[in-house]
Amino acid sequence: MSTADLALPVADEALAARLRARLALVEKALADHVVSRSPFVSEAAAHLLAAGGKRFRPLLVLLAAETGTHPEADAVLTAACVVELTHLASLYHDDVMDEADVRRGADSANARFDNHIAILTGDLLFARSSELTAELGADAVLIQSQTFARLVEGQILEGVAPGAGEDPVAHHLDVVAGKTGALIATSALYGARFGGASREVEEALTAYGEIVGTAFQISDDILDIASDSVESGKTPGTDLREGVPTLPVLMARRSTSPQDARLLELLDSDLSDDAALAECLGLLRAHPALDEARAYVVARAQEAKQLLTALPAGPARDALEAFADLVATRTA
Repeated sequence: MSTADLALPVADEALAARLRARLALVEKALADHVVSRSPFVSEAAAHLLAAGGKRFRPLLVLLAAETGTHPEADAVLTAACVVELTHLASLYHDDVMDEADVRRGADSANARFDNHIAILTGDLLFARSSELTAELGADAVLIQSQTFARLVEGQILEGVAPGAGEDPVAHHLDVVAGKTGALIATSALYGARFGGASREVEEALTAYGEIVGTAFQISDDILDIASDSVESGKTPGTDLREGVPTLPVLMARRSTSPQDARLLELLDSDLSDDAALAECLGLLRAHPALDEARAYVVARAQEAKQLLTALPAGPARDALEAFADLVATRTA
């Protein structure tokens, strides 16, 4: 039985089969949750869901639940839907803010409909997520509210320059932790809590989720510079061309060396020109900042793995450790 269709590296075949079966139930429930009284609203709400995705966050809920006494509980499936609906809602808003035309190989919602419809559809999915969270109890509502606040704050701060005297690298890491790490942390927390794990395991998995989620996003930033399109599946330098700040670039910008003058000049220029982008990529690939960013991710992945010592030994812990290893190695 292949586990290649799972977004996490699960070596144990029995565990992989359980996760795959439960994820199928989540997928069916998600399709039901985006249905509205209006066919048009249903179409808009289902647009990005139908485009697919790795379903990493609900899978993490299901995997974290395996550390508890009742991983098959209905509340675990509900929590998995909560985090994926929240994630999908954020994508609708992201695409409007980024003026994106494509998402997951299909037209973005704002391109398929318009900005107003995309924003309101995102709001609708947040509302559906909140309705489901209410079924999980008051504690879950508080957690969801805090997570949503961090996600939105991270999204806002991404478009705001660091304040006077603020370290741009620290600012960026805070943005990534809010936009990406917070919901992944909540995914692990929900799985542990509603799967019946101990409080110690719950706390360890929450911290693990935030660290590994943030590190995974930064490893994506590194691959945008370091890999070729065949290896990564995306065009190298996409973030550079769009002026998206990433950790390797921010670390390179710290340089005061005269030999980096050309790189800094290119980073401040229009990189829509292919030749300029290629030159900038070449200079960044040879710059110590790239290795510095890699070392940061490796250190965070090791930190995340260390937290997993609180979990009982077994296939679920092995899978979580393997994911941390994957985050570290994919920056090479």
